[in-house]
Amino acid sequence: MRRFLLFIVTLFIVSCKSGQDPTEENLPESRVPVTVTNITIGKITDIVALNATSSFLLKTYVKATTNGYLQEVNIKLGDRVLKGQKLFTIRSKESEYLGNIVNKVDSSLRFSGLNSLTSPSNGYITQLTYQPGNYVQDSETLAAISDINSLVFLLDLPYELKPCLTYNKTIDLLLPDGAELKGTIESSLPLVDPISQTQSYIIRVSSTQPIPENLNAIVNFIRKVKTNAVSLPKDAILANELQNEFWIMKMSDSITAIKVPITKGIETSDRIEILSPTLTLTDKILVSGNYGLPDTVQVSIENKMK
Repeated sequence: MRRFLLFIVTLFIVSCKSGQDPTEENLPESRVPVTVTNITIGKITDIVALNATSSFLLKTYVKATTNGYLQEVNIKLGDRVLKGQKLFTIRSKESEYLGNIVNKVDSSLRFSGLNSLTSPSNGYITQLTYQPGNYVQDSETLAAISDINSLVFLLDLPYELKPCLTYNKTIDLLLPDGAELKGTIESSLPLVDPISQTQSYIIRVSSTQPIPENLNAIVNFIRKVKTNAVSLPKDAILANELQNEFWIMKMSDSITAIKVPITKGIETSDRIEILSPTLTLTDKILVSGNYGLPDTVQVSIENKMK
């Protein structure tokens, strides 16, 4: 009886094995497809975007030279004027009466009582307070001219970044329309904003196109430069939800990737400096397919490293 039962059990086991897929045991273990990259050693620059605003440092005021009536106003608000250009004509108050008397006595004298006012500099009319026919008094301001040669950008620099000025003798300014200007930091204004603790620095620019006042520009200000920094693409760096722990997935052999905690350094728009641990040029770092992987995982490298 025991032999019969043993025979039945053996027959059952054999039949189960014979019903199994014969290729299942030979199937390879599933691997995650990834791409890898190597570190880069070279110059890396830490840049912060700051604001700068265009401003005319010099404004010249055109003033009346006598009491009288404005007979001519040859400018409009916003006009560009040249030095020596005729702006106003004032007919003195007394000329209306004296001119008629003089002309009756001797018409050859041609007394008019007209006074012409010209532009003292090249620039733009940014203030215009009177129209033809208005009565004005001596020394009264008629117009303001923003000197075109005094146009600069004022950079609002946080005071703690003052030591970084050595990296920024010449800088790039990006205008809202996409245009780029080269600028040179010349000097600072002796004043710090009490709230933001920023100090204004004068940036001199050269441009063939007219630039309006109060135009905002973005300045790429260099905070730090390293010449032999070890860096990786941003996609190779992983982080937790709090963004206080960072790591990479590094190949430990041809098919296994392991989690390696790192310490970050300078960040640019597309790369991040790795301060620790020490990485070599032969290390293969996962750059895609790395998100959400466990500490140790088998992977399949899709790209071929040179």
